[in-house]
Amino acid sequence: MKRSRLNLFKATSMSISVLGIIMILGTIAVFVYIGVYSIGSTINSDVGSGTAYDQLAVLKSDYNTLEGQYSSLKTNVDSSSNSDIKTAYINAHLELVKAKSSIDDVDSALASGKSKEEVEKRINDAQTQLNAAKTSLSNVRGMM
Repeated sequence: MKRSRLNLFKATSMSISVLGIIMILGTIAVFVYIGVYSIGSTINSDVGSGTAYDQLAVLKSDYNTLEGQYSSLKTNVDSSSNSDIKTAYINAHLELVKAKSSIDDVDSALASGKSKEEVEKRINDAQTQLNAAKTSLSNVRGMM
């Protein structure tokens, strides 16, 4: 009888030890999975934001070019005596200011870590506003 209890104790002890080792390995596997997943999502978001930063740089470059065109046109508009051209230039310049505001919104969204969808929406809005400013500039040039 004593031998039977001893064998039962050994078997139980061994089972508990094996089960403990399995649980420890399972816990480690879960932590490794969570770590790999979080690193992977960070890398994906960094890649996505890298593209957004490239698009922001293009928007800023286009804005600076457009701003230079507005500045060179301003001297011609100021020398003109036609009030319609001056009014059209002021409205066009307002579109340029709106474009600058939209570009600043994109910059703000990237700096604050907004979602990829929100950043893309703001980039599209900024591009639309920049195109409106280009169209307005063309209209003023057409009036001259």
